[in-house]
Amino acid sequence: ITVKSSNQDTVTAAGEEGDNPPKEEPWETALKTTVVDIEAGEFKGHKVSLWDLLHSHYIPEENRKELLELYEAGELTLEQVKTVVSTIVTRTAAAAATATAERAEPVAPVNGPRAE
Repeated sequence: ITVKSSNQDTVTAAGEEGDNPPKEEPWETALKTTVVDIEAGEFKGHKVSLWDLLHSHYIPEENRKELLELYEAGELTLEQVKTVVSTIVTRTAAAAATATAERAEPVAPVNGPRAE
């Protein structure tokens, strides 16, 4: 058996499960073993699995369910899931960073009373 490392789905042959739980589906394994380099939010500078990104707070539950259903049904490729998830995480993290920056404005006037 030859195992190739690529961006395409990989199916583990029977008896080659290794450390994976016996009931894990091949599509689930592919999501857990495919890593993405996301330069956004707390993932910046780290490689993160698609599975972890899908289950992060950046992906709304309804989006996650829809993506998983479409991927499991074969309607989305692993590469398409990777693109969609990366886009959602990047946009959501950017929006959160903008909102945080806007809230970071000083609340008290500069000339206001000081605590002694």
